[in-house]
Formats: sequence, C-alpha cells, structure tokens
Amino acid sequence: MALFRRNRGGADANDEGNAKPKKEKGSWRRPANTAFKQQRLKAWQPILTPKTVLPTLFIVGILFAPIGGLLIWGSGLVTEMTFDYTQCENQTPSSSSADLTYHNFTSYKYQLKASDAHAPYNPPSYAFVNNSGNAQCYVQFDIPYDLAPSVFLYYKLTNFYQNHRRYVNSYDSNQLKGQYVSTSTLNGGDCKPLATINGKAVYPCGLIANSLYNDTYSALTSATSPSRTYNFSQTGIAWPGEAKKYATTPGYNVSQIVPPPNWQKYSGGYNESNLPDLKSDEHFQNWMRTAGLPTFSKLYGRNDDTTLEKDRYTIIVDLNYPVISYGGTKSIVISTVSWIGGKNPFLGWAYVAAAALLVALAILGTIRHMVRPRKLGDMSLLSWNR
Repeated sequence: MALFRRNRGGADANDEGNAKPKKEKGSWRRPANTAFKQQRLKAWQPILTPKTVLPTLFIVGILFAPIGGLLIWGSGLVTEMTFDYTQCENQTPSSSSADLTYHNFTSYKYQLKASDAHAPYNPPSYAFVNNSGNAQCYVQFDIPYDLAPSVFLYYKLTNFYQNHRRYVNSYDSNQLKGQYVSTSTLNGGDCKPLATINGKAVYPCGLIANSLYNDTYSALTSATSPSRTYNFSQTGIAWPGEAKKYATTPGYNVSQIVPPPNWQKYSGGYNESNLPDLKSDEHFQNWMRTAGLPTFSKLYGRNDDTTLEKDRYTIIVDLNYPVISYGGTKSIVISTVSWIGGKNPFLGWAYVAAAALLVALAILGTIRHMVRPRKLGDMSLLSWNR
C-alpha cells in the first residue's frame, strides 16, 4: 500500500509543474467584481424628519390644487347630453311616422357647460314605430343653447364586456388585411366558433365582427322647422392609421366566403357588387378596437363646421341591435370637446382631493410636532458618518 502511495505521490509531484491551477469550485458562475454586478453602487437614502416631510407635503398639496382646478375648468367647457333609448322598443307602437305618440325618457342626463349650467330645457321623449318589421325610435330632445363645432355623436353601451379573453382575440389579422386564409387555418385559429359556415370562410371571421353594432342614426331634424337639418359626417371618426389594418377587398372569391350570421345587411349573402370595404368602413374599425371596460362609447359621427343651434330636434334610430336580452343598455350621446378632451371632471376632482389630503396631513403633522415633538437621534452616530 505504501508503494502505491509513493508512486501516486511521485506522479503527482512530477506533473505538478505542468498542471494548471484549478479554479475554485463555483468560480465560473461568480459575477464580475464590479460595483454594479456586486451591488456596491453608491446610494442615497433620505432621512425623513419633520423639517423635510412637512414642507414637502405642503408644497405638493399646493401644486396639486391649481392643477385640479384647471382640469375641472377645462371639463366645465364641455357639454354632454346622454339619452338612453333602450326601452323605446317596449313602448306602445305608434300607427305611423305621421301620427307619433311620444313617451318621456326614463333615463337621460344633461351635463351642461359651467357658464350655462342653469339653461332651461324640456325633458326628452321618444316614440316607437314598427312598420313591416322595420323598428324605429323617434327621439326628441332639446339643445338648450348653441353648440359651437366640433359636435360629436356617440353611441354608448353598458354591460358589454368587449375585453373578455375569448372575445378580444376572436379575429384573424391576416384575413382583415386581404390575405387568403384557408378554412383549415381559420378553424384552428382564434375565430372559432365563427370561422367557417358550411365549408366556407366567414368574412370577416370571429366574435367581434359578428357582434358589430348596427343601430343607425339619421341627421338631426328641427322639430319646429322640419326643413332644417344638422348632419354628421361618418368619416374621420376612426383613429389615424386604423385603415392600414384592413383591405378594400377580401383575398377570396365571392363563392368562397359568407358574411357573419348577425350581419342583417347581407342576409342574402355576398355578391360581386356588395362586398364590404373594410378599409373605408370607419364604424367597423371603431368596433374592432375593443373597449377595456363594460361601459363604453364609440364615435358614430362628427360635425366640424356647423354650429348646432338652440332648438328641439328629432333623430330617427333604426333599431337593430339587441341589448335587453343580456341586461345592457344603449344610448345616444351628443358632446362637444375642449382642450382637455371630453367631459371628465373626475380627474380634476381627484387632484383637488389629493391636494386637500396632503395639506391636511401637513397641518396635522405640524400641530403634532409643535405639541409633542419627537426627539431625534444624533445623525453623527450613523455608520457612514463615523
């Protein structure tokens, strides 16, 4: 045994001069010895004392207050009127459009600009007409004062969850861009269960397109002077760049595609003359940009040139979109804008509330410090000051 040990030792001794130094175990995983990788960067940690905290609370609170006031003032420049016509179809129908029986709205809201907050107006009303299955709602409402352009017309839905995981992904972007997408690819993609029908591709496929909002709105007609109308343009209502996501014509032959089941406009199917031009259909583009909350508004029309004069107006709504079945509502929204955008007083009041809270905390802290001051430690004893 000793012999073997000597031989082994001798071999080790002979190879000692040629052997490379072994790396310490685990050294190949050790980060480089730098301040960043070894977490030795210099840092500054403020010491919170009454002399620093209380003035900071006062300063931030004083800054937040005028910002909130400015936002409230900007929101106060906006006029917004909302008319919920969900129950119109449940009213006793009028015999014809020439003999309308109006009923008072059960839900509406006038949010007038601050300078005309007390302008008088009559309650809105609606009448239901159902001739040969063509259901229409005649909505009458007051414009209590002149609205300078731009004036916007929105539709508003509630309890509609466009952000549902399955719904929000239910489309095929390649198909929308005009590319040919086979039925097998569609069936294996996100458009199911509305990918194909009877072996033909649904164009455009998916749940979002199938549920496209299809109530339509007429121009505003003066109730006192029927010859006077106010028109809304249906161009310029989608976000810039949205049209790039869509094609003018589909990447299919007409015989290869069918419309979504809920598209009443194409109840007879597609032909060479009625294929949808998704690139120019801004209503479709707005609908495909899904909302993040169950209550949302989408722009339907705009007028950037003409003042909407004070008067009582009628707008005719073709009732096609069901909302009562799922517990939702639908409304017309007429609004102006200001430099802050639409009507949104919440942001301004949030700033004001934060300012009030910060100033109140600063005052309480000051009183507490003056009545019962807390004895602070000697900062010279801190480790980095020794």
